[in-house]
Amino acid sequence: MHKGYLRTAAFLGALSVALGAFGAHGLKKFIDDHSLTVYETAVRYQFYHVFALALVGVLYKEFKNKLIEWAGFLFILGTIFFSGSLYAFTFKAAMNLDGMNWLGPITPIGGLFFIAGWICLLIGIKK
Repeated sequence: MHKGYLRTAAFLGALSVALGAFGAHGLKKFIDDHSLTVYETAVRYQFYHVFALALVGVLYKEFKNKLIEWAGFLFILGTIFFSGSLYAFTFKAAMNLDGMNWLGPITPIGGLFFIAGWICLLIGIKK
């Protein structure tokens, strides 16, 4: 399991750098400052949780339990829901699309996944 989390962290890390570079150099032409800030938040939180996921991968060797596994899974879900919804908001702004209001509740759900992941990591290390 730990190698899977490490591989996923490496992939998401590379993706974070690529998306960050795209935002810094290519996206500015298509969106306003607010949308760019939203995009940067998505990249930043994705990158933070790359390190969290890598930490889970390393700690899993020492603390093999379901809570550590859940922490990694929740960090991945948080990235998909939180950062993914913010990327979708940015895409919506860049394409001048209407609708997609269902994205609004997705972002805080991703935030809750992040929080739950950190709590699982805390409790899993204490076991």
